[in-house]
Amino acid sequence: MYPAIVLTLALLIDRLAGDPDSRVHPVALLGRLISWWGKPEKWPVGARKFAGVVMWVLTVFIFALPFFLVSIVLPWYLYLICAPFLLKICFAWRSLEEHTSCVVNAARHDLDLARSQVGRMVSRDSGSLTKEQVLSAGYESMSENLVDSIISPLFFFGLAGLTGAAIYRAANTMDAMLGYKDDRIDLGWWSARMDDIFNYIPARITGLLLLLYFACKGQFRPAYLALKTDRKKRPGFNGGIPMAIMAGGTGVRFEKPGVYTIGPGVRSLEEGGPDILKAVRVITVVFSALLIGTLLLLQILLNI
Repeated sequence: MYPAIVLTLALLIDRLAGDPDSRVHPVALLGRLISWWGKPEKWPVGARKFAGVVMWVLTVFIFALPFFLVSIVLPWYLYLICAPFLLKICFAWRSLEEHTSCVVNAARHDLDLARSQVGRMVSRDSGSLTKEQVLSAGYESMSENLVDSIISPLFFFGLAGLTGAAIYRAANTMDAMLGYKDDRIDLGWWSARMDDIFNYIPARITGLLLLLYFACKGQFRPAYLALKTDRKKRPGFNGGIPMAIMAGGTGVRFEKPGVYTIGPGVRSLEEGGPDILKAVRVITVVFSALLIGTLLLLQILLNI
């Protein structure tokens, strides 16, 4: 029963405390490690792809090792105290909502502030975005990160415990920092590919849950139509799935100027945005409940 208890407590910790803004937060330390080796100029041009693989493996090992040791060394009563906090490090539900809400609230009163805040969430140039484009960037990030920041780390916790969640968090953070088609392309190619692989199944689980959710809301057809027509507009194997279904199901349009438009756009993001937030919450709770139930069932079957 321990994994189910740990997951339940970790979700409660997230809702109560969120993510403290601290330089010693483990993910912040992870980011500094990646920043240290993730500068292309540190490596000879011909060695960057190889360095990207080696440093990816080393970074995953360094970050995941404490999680692994806690899993195998601590007695059960200490494990139940420490493990929920360690699992909480690997996902960001409340923080995702808070970052998006900051953008949405700023867009109502100060567009320049909203542009600045959304620039911390997405890689695009936010300096000339319209209000609708600012809201789009914020809600796109929320939709995509339903997979990256919530479903995937919980999925890998269910699959491989704390170590699995930690490996995923390290891999996803490296992709977020290095997986771009600029001067980092050679150093970050492995990070980008591994992130695609790690998120492949969770993205499709999320897509299925979103389709079922919008079916219950009477919006299955537009959600499915957007999935069919728009999911490949967003580069990558995975991100377009939750974005397309979310846009279609809520009737909004996501737009990255000059790159893609996703969704029918029958509602503005100011009108449809709260429905995106609600969908993220429902899918998180439903997936967590299914995972907890699965973990409990496995425990029962193993004890028979």
